[in-house]
Amino acid sequence: MDEISRVTRSKEEARAAYDALSGWYDLLAGESEQRFKEQGLRMLGVQIGETVLEIGFGTGRSLLALARSVGKSGKVYGIDISPGMYRLSQSLLCKADLADRVKLKIGDAAVLPFPSESINAIFISFTLELFDTPEIPIVVAECRRVLHPGGRICVVSMTQKEGANTMIILYEWVHRALPSWVDCRPIRAQLFLKEAGFEILEIREQSMWGLPVEILLAKRPA
Repeated sequence: MDEISRVTRSKEEARAAYDALSGWYDLLAGESEQRFKEQGLRMLGVQIGETVLEIGFGTGRSLLALARSVGKSGKVYGIDISPGMYRLSQSLLCKADLADRVKLKIGDAAVLPFPSESINAIFISFTLELFDTPEIPIVVAECRRVLHPGGRICVVSMTQKEGANTMIILYEWVHRALPSWVDCRPIRAQLFLKEAGFEILEIREQSMWGLPVEILLAKRPA
């Protein structure tokens, strides 16, 4: 299998890019990603009263679903690198009268600002592939640290498969040519989760514009 492409843009460049895209993101990619996110949310199966974390909450649409799922007795946390996405999501939550159930933070998921074993479930959608390859195991290890034993994680990501088709080859070329803007690329999320000690519970394979997408549900062993 081919090596995973690197992400060469800096965190500061990523923050600036997503700030600039925050008002337009749903028009550019939100609708095409939404059906995969919805499948992931159903797979994660958040229950009333749970404490949930979304990493890379973006424009906040999944936060709404999570806030409704945990009910008044639960809590949702979100972390994203972009202040622009933070402002957009906070406004969305306030308009839906759900802001009291959600606490958002601007930050880097490589160093999660949460106590160990404090979270029941984690949702990370089209975000893990934004981290540079050596940093992905760090993010996944942080997810394992903050989850309760037996806690669940759902990862939705573009995935690297054997035998790249024309669309994958083209996408990888654009990623290498414009790394500051096309910073997302196919990864092997399943492998990273297994190496961090997660138990894979369910795998669903999909396709978006000819690019393979995996929806993975895993748990931290009790």
